[in-house]
Amino acid sequence: QVQLVESGGGLVQSGGSLRLSCAASGSIFSIGTMDWYRQAPGKQRELVARITSGGSTNYLDSVKGRFTISRDNAKNTVDLQMNSLTPEDTAVYFCHGDVLTIARSRFPVWGQGTQVTVSS
Repeated sequence: QVQLVESGGGLVQSGGSLRLSCAASGSIFSIGTMDWYRQAPGKQRELVARITSGGSTNYLDSVKGRFTISRDNAKNTVDLQMNSLTPEDTAVYFCHGDVLTIARSRFPVWGQGTQVTVSS
């Protein structure tokens, strides 16, 4: 069994910063792309940032220059540093990974989500 666990969410004032972390555990052989998604109330889940196993990244246009995704392949972790936060960044943030298990089964895994609230 493989799971992803997020941490680091919370309440912050507009202009502030938060760092989200996600740790994968279980029978993992490797993880391909790792992503952060978010879902605001009444809105669809959207991809915020993606990082490949080789370190290539891409970002949602609205977070470019403010958010930075990084990963540690040895520890199976992925972080999201969020700066200059605005109320529009308020959402539940989900970690996602493309996992290859020790048994060589590949499947997507989602974390349970962590709430980020930005006050004006």
